[in-house]
Formats: sequence, structure tokens, C-alpha cells
Amino acid sequence: MKNFAALLLVSILGGILTLGSYKLFIEENHPLLSDKTLSETKSEILPVTYDSTLYGTNADFTEAAEKTVHAVVNVKNMAVFNKPGSIWEYYHSGQNSGKVLQGVGSGVIISPDGYIITNNHVISGASEIQVTLNNNKNYKADVIGTDPKADIALLKIDAIDLNFLVFGNSNNIKLGEWVLAVGNPFNLTSTVTAGIVSAKARDINLNDGSPQSFIQTDAAINPGNSGGALVNINGELIGINSAITSQTGSYIGYSFAIPSNNARKIVEDIMEYGHVQQGILGIRGSDMNSAIAKQFDINTSQGVYVAVVDSESGAAKAGIKTGDIIKQIDNIEIRKMSDLTGYINSKRPGETVVVSLFRKGNEGKVEVKLTKYETFVIEPIGLEITNASVNDLKEFKTKNGVKINRSIKADKQLEALAGAIISKIDDQKVSNVADVKKIINSKDPSEPLSITFVNRQGKEQTYIWR
Repeated sequence: MKNFAALLLVSILGGILTLGSYKLFIEENHPLLSDKTLSETKSEILPVTYDSTLYGTNADFTEAAEKTVHAVVNVKNMAVFNKPGSIWEYYHSGQNSGKVLQGVGSGVIISPDGYIITNNHVISGASEIQVTLNNNKNYKADVIGTDPKADIALLKIDAIDLNFLVFGNSNNIKLGEWVLAVGNPFNLTSTVTAGIVSAKARDINLNDGSPQSFIQTDAAINPGNSGGALVNINGELIGINSAITSQTGSYIGYSFAIPSNNARKIVEDIMEYGHVQQGILGIRGSDMNSAIAKQFDINTSQGVYVAVVDSESGAAKAGIKTGDIIKQIDNIEIRKMSDLTGYINSKRPGETVVVSLFRKGNEGKVEVKLTKYETFVIEPIGLEITNASVNDLKEFKTKNGVKINRSIKADKQLEALAGAIISKIDDQKVSNVADVKKIINSKDPSEPLSITFVNRQGKEQTYIWR
């Protein structure tokens, strides 16, 4: 019994000595490190986060998709012709129906009473336009107005209490932002695809050489999507799907949409004025690049280099000069010409914008009142004209005339006239668009039309259209 008691006492003393040694030599010499101490201690361990959030993959598209599919319609471009009156006519025409489907696209309802926005190329040349809603109801649509240059058309159907989309602010979109494209590709109804904003203010040179400003996305768009909706995850309309670039004609990863701010402005102009009111700065130039920067000893490689300032324009009156570099407009960054045209095209004549300039190493700001870009189409020959600037007249060595903007017909000879000057119509001098309108509108369409052109040497040549 005494041996057991002695053994127990020795065990207890050993435990006390062990615990005391740990407290004295181990715990006191190696205190626990605080967060602050850890941050100040060098370590070979890489920082790690255990946050389980899956950034970029947890966006919910269901609400936006549900809003959008009921506001996107199928648009059919129909050609209507008279049925053959006899077997002989049928034999030569080979047709016995009064309607032929020329093309199919999409459209977006933008008001509960049936206004629909789509691409102009979807309805171009149509004798009749048919619209089918997501609930399979069919309507005949009227064309309220078009802007072929911007590829926008406004339609109207006779309906009420329709689902519609509200316009979002396309200036606020960001690279990498999620977007949905909704339309009718390959005649499949109510198709939703998702992607991100790949680029802004993209110029893909679709038309007559004027800089375009598209939203580029990787949301799949195919034939039939044209005129459909590009929306953000809140279901707000931020673009009208318009084009793809592909050697096959089908989607390969690049899709383009007209920004909603530009589309909305065009629609409002058509509804209020009957035509588009286009404001201009009054400058011509090019994208800044390293070559221009080196040539003119400029310490910047982004912006718009001002090559020409049109006399009597808002830019001229504000003091913008050749050699200036435009860096911002209304706090919108201007890196290239398509940034500038995209923003200005969302404005109207008479509006004032603040332009930030870079001139000979100095930065400054000027207020520019936008002037009106006025055009008129001489229908008998298919030429669109605009007012000529003082520099245009000097270039062609003439005192008066209007400038040919473009040909509205697929005619290579007429297309080659773009930029030329018309000095007379029916032997009457013309100095502006108003002069041309007055002559053409007062003329008997059955009478021949004479147009006098001026070449760059100032020599005149007259041609007659009958």
C-alpha cells in the first residue's frame, strides 16, 4: 500500500513539472500570432481565399428573358402582286399566289399601343408587313418612318395593352456585362441567347463609309435575329440586334447591335417630326494613332484628330481648329471616331455639348452648339445631297453648289459621284438643300431633268435624265 502511495505521488509531481516546463519554455516563448503580426511576418505560403462565391456565373437571366420574349415579335416582309388574269399570264409568271415571303426578321414592341422598332433592312422593299406576337396573334403593320442610314424602322400595329420593353441607357453599359439577345433566328420563335458586351463603339464599315458605332457581343445572333432585342439582366432594352460578321452568314462569335440611345432618338424624331433630326459638330478627321502622333509631334495616341473644320458649323464658332484632338464629349471618353459619331448621333440640332480638347500640349474645354445635318434625295436619279461647305466649294473651284452625299441606288456610276458638287438643276443655280427642294418639288415629274456637275478643275458638265 505504501509503495502505491509513493508511486502516485511521484506521478503527480512529474505531471506538475511537465506542465510547468511547457508554460515556461514553450508557451511563453511562442505566443499566438495576431492578424497584425501575421501580416508583418514573412512567409513562403501563398495567400488563399476560401470565399465560395462564383463570380460571373450567378447572374439570374430568367426575369429578363420572361420580360423580353413577350415584347419581341416576328416580322415578315411580304411582296404582294396581282394574281394572273388568264392562263397565259400564269404560264409566263409561274405563280398563282398574291403574296411572296421576301424575308423574315424580328422587332421590339416599345409601347403598349403597338409601336415596334426593327431594322430597316428587314422591311425594305416590302409591299406588306406581317407581325406575329409571341402568343401567335397576327397583325398587319404600317411603316411610320425609316432611317436607312442607321438601319432603323418604326412600325405600328393596331393593338392595345401589349407587353413592351423600356429603353435603357446604352452609354452606361460596361465591357464584360451580361446581355441577352432575343429574336427569331432561322424562323424559330422566341429564342433567347446570352453573352457579354465584348466591345463598345465598334465600326464594322457596313454602309457608305460613315463611321458606325455598334455594341459588340458574343451572344449568338443568326439570320432572323435582325431587329430583335439586346437587353441587360434587368430586362432593359440597350440595343437593336443588327448584324454579324461571318464568311458563312451564320454566327461565329461576333454580333453587333445598334445602341439603344441612338435607336430611341431616331424613333422619337420620326414620331415628333416625321423624319430624323441629325445634329453634327462640323468637323472631319480620323482616329488618332502612333503615326499621326509622330507626324505632328503629339504626345497622345487616342482620340479624334481634327483635319477639317466646316465653316459656319458649331465647331468653327466654338473655336475648334485643325490639329486639335478631341478627347471627351460630355464626359464620354472619345478614343476613336466611332465613339464620337455614336454619341453625337444620339443628339439633336440645337443641343449643346462640352468638348474636351488637346491642343499643342494644352487641354481645354469648349461648348459646341450642334448644327443640322440637312439632306434631300433627288428621286428621279437616286442621289442624296447635302449642303456644301466653303472648303467643298474651294476644292471644286466653284462659288455655289450642293454636295452629293451618296447614291441610294445600287449603281456603280452613281456611287462614284459621292462627294461631287451639283451647281445647277434645270439651268438654275443651287446653293443649298432648300434651293434643290424648291426646284424638284415644283417640277412636273414627267419632264426631263438636267443636272450640272462640277469637276475638281471647276469645269461644268450637264446631263439630262428623262
